[in-house]
Amino acid sequence: MLGAIIGDIAGSIYEASPIKTKNFPFFAGSCRFTDDSVCTVAVADILLQDLPPAETMQAWCRRHPHRGYGGNFGMWIYDEPPEPYTSYGNGAAMRVSPAAFLNSADLGAALSASDTVTEITHNHPEGIKGARATTHAICLALQGEGPDYIRQIIASEYGYDLSQTVDEIRPSYFFDVTCQGSVPQAITCALASESYEDAVRNAISLGGDSDTLAAIAGPIAEALHGIPDEFQERAESIYLIDAPDMLDVIQEMYQSQ
Repeated sequence: MLGAIIGDIAGSIYEASPIKTKNFPFFAGSCRFTDDSVCTVAVADILLQDLPPAETMQAWCRRHPHRGYGGNFGMWIYDEPPEPYTSYGNGAAMRVSPAAFLNSADLGAALSASDTVTEITHNHPEGIKGARATTHAICLALQGEGPDYIRQIIASEYGYDLSQTVDEIRPSYFFDVTCQGSVPQAITCALASESYEDAVRNAISLGGDSDTLAAIAGPIAEALHGIPDEFQERAESIYLIDAPDMLDVIQEMYQSQ
């Protein structure tokens, strides 16, 4: 979960100004948490407390406005009653990591939780698939499986092409907010990484939807490599310091595992 949030923060300044290099300041001064972090914490709260998914997601997003919510989702936040809108955007995958971390020993339960928090908005088959693939990859990593095995399973189960390297993806990659155009690439960035930091740098360097790519790759890399203590400390003490409600949920989630 923190893997998604830290990735989101690191990638936040490159969404509007994409880059095609891994050589950049990991935490720049204008970095901030975006909608990706808010939605990830909302998912954790929903699953930890068994709360109504749609209404709880709306409440969290209303409490943290102006965080870069997408057009359709931004309107959905205020819908009464909230109804899914057949989205296949990558928001389905960037927010779903708590489903895996809270059910790491039970893949079936993790995928069921993924569906529960995804179908409230992203009920298109590609949206459901993107969230499930991300959840599945995190679960496998948490269970000790290595990148080669995870790549094989995800490609087989979800039909994603994971054959390209990061260097092969980067030159022609462009800004794409669909699950089908960003989840395979983000998973590749995580599975090709040597560390958590390397995974996030891979994702941002593609020059696409940087914060969301990093928020998808980040929790997979967290499960594979762990997160450096200094990254967690900086995220919590600087970038999340004015969001104590988010910090409370993050602490509860990791204590519950």
